[in-house]
Formats: sequence, C-alpha cells, structure tokens
Amino acid sequence: MKTSDRNLPVAPAVRDYLAAGTGFAVGTVHPRRPDRRLLNLITDAGLPEGEQVVTVRALPQVSRAVPAGGLVEGASVRRSLRNAMTTFVIEHPEAVFLVDPSYCRDAPARALAEVPGLLRRLVTPPPDTIATIDALAAARLPRAPEFALPTHAHWDHVCGLLDFPGLPMHLRTSEHDWIMGGTRPPAGGVRAALTGGRRVVRYDLDGPPVATFTASRDLFGDGSVTLVDLAGHTPGSIGILARARDGWILIAGDAAWHMEQVDRLRQKPALPGRFADSDRDGAFETLHRLHLARHLARVVPTHDHDAAIRLGSSTMAS
Repeated sequence: MKTSDRNLPVAPAVRDYLAAGTGFAVGTVHPRRPDRRLLNLITDAGLPEGEQVVTVRALPQVSRAVPAGGLVEGASVRRSLRNAMTTFVIEHPEAVFLVDPSYCRDAPARALAEVPGLLRRLVTPPPDTIATIDALAAARLPRAPEFALPTHAHWDHVCGLLDFPGLPMHLRTSEHDWIMGGTRPPAGGVRAALTGGRRVVRYDLDGPPVATFTASRDLFGDGSVTLVDLAGHTPGSIGILARARDGWILIAGDAAWHMEQVDRLRQKPALPGRFADSDRDGAFETLHRLHLARHLARVVPTHDHDAAIRLGSSTMAS
C-alpha cells in the first residue's frame, strides 16, 4: 500500500496486511542494515547560537509494556519496552506551549473510530490513559499554554486538542496539506482537531541546516527552540530542538518510536510500520540523522516512556 496517497482507503486491503506480515517476519531475522554511505555524507551544521534557555517537561501519563519487536525491527518479542502517549510542555519567557497533545477524553469514539479496524486494535492504548487536559491540570503549571505544536498530525499527537477547542495550533504547511487534502484523511488522521474554527498557524522550515538536519525554523528568534525537518513518518514531521539548562533536548515525535531504534539504527517493524510511515525510505534516512544527532542532544521519541521520564518530571506515572 502506498501510504503517502492522500485518498487512502478506509482500511488496508488483506494483501497489504499479508505484505506487512511477511515484511515483519523477514525483518525479525534480517533487519534493514544501516546505510554507511549516508552516515558518512551527513554533516553537522552546528547547534543554534544564543543564551536563552527553556524548560521542557513531560506531562503525567501511564505506560504499557509492548514487545520490543513491535517497536524495533529485529528486536526480540520476548522482552518488552515501555510505550506511552506523552505530551510535553515547553516554557519560554514569551509563551508556554504543548507539544503533541496526545489524548482526548472519550478517545475511542472521538478519535480512534477514524483508525482502520486492525490498526485500531494495534494502537489502542490502555483504558486508564490520561487525557491531555487532565494531565495538564495535574501538572499545575504557573501559566496556561498559549498554543499547541504537534510534531505531526496523526491522531495520537493531536486528538488531545479536541478538549481545547479555542487553543491555536502551529502546523507545518506540508503536514496541513497532507492531512486535509483529498476526500478522506490519511489513516490515523483526526481532522476535527484541526477544524471547527480553531486558529491554525501554518509555517515552513525556511531556515538553514541545524545539527544533522537539512532545514529549520527558529520559533522565537533567539535560538532556544528550533524546529527541524524529520520528514518520513509523515510528509511534514518535525522535531523540536530546545536549549534547556542542562543541555539540548530533541523531541523527535514518531521519527522513532523508541530510543533503541536511534541507538541501533533500526527502523520500525513492517507491521505496523508499513502503515504508520508515509515514506519508509525517508523515515529510515531521518533515523540516520537522529542517530548522529544523539551525540549533540538528548533525543526523546514521543512514545518512549523511559526517555520522557529522564527529562526529570516528578509527575510521570509509571
């Protein structure tokens, strides 16, 4: 199935699941090898200059144990990794904003219903998953968020916005066009989070290369929060590179589902990665860039519960 098409079928065909299952079996034994030539071609453009720092925290969330082989190609299914639908808060002197408002109240009816059948069963989180609006209340921040900035527009990164109808959202132009184009949203897309009168601020990555990434956008003009290109998982996926007091942090969205992918240079397994990534080759190239960037910044995949905990939040649920 060509997952980059705008007009996706309501559900993948049986042959697509068979191909993904075959790919999963092959990848378990022979995972895709790192591209050494690409690694040698990627250069380090340097980190943004400036002195302004921000606070990055993960909102409280429950986790679930997922077989490692379901997140990392070639990993054993006999051991598990902790997966969660994390939302982050970044506090800058000019604004406080949400990164990946992941979960809404009554998500099965309001968001998961848009995900095709078998995929829905694979991605449905635990019933006690905390809605973003409730996690935000538990965090007791000194200021309310002024806007949301998802790394991409899949349901588990934007559906929390359904509980914040007046909160503006910043979204990369290419991502907006992808999720809103055609007669149906891409699998896992939740258009209701982007519509209904919500102010959507579109932007492009029109800045220079930063670190190992080819394009950027300086969000506040002071080098403290820089958006970088992580296309592949979706056409407009971004990472958020933030200068914190104890070093650089890169929130990587779903460019990787777990830090083990970044460390070992392992793509997502074909099932469900074949349906999740809009461009598998592009996603694998981005993974190479993250692999090299991990020496420059602390990489935090949105769903990696342990990586989120290491941000230092004392309110994370286990």
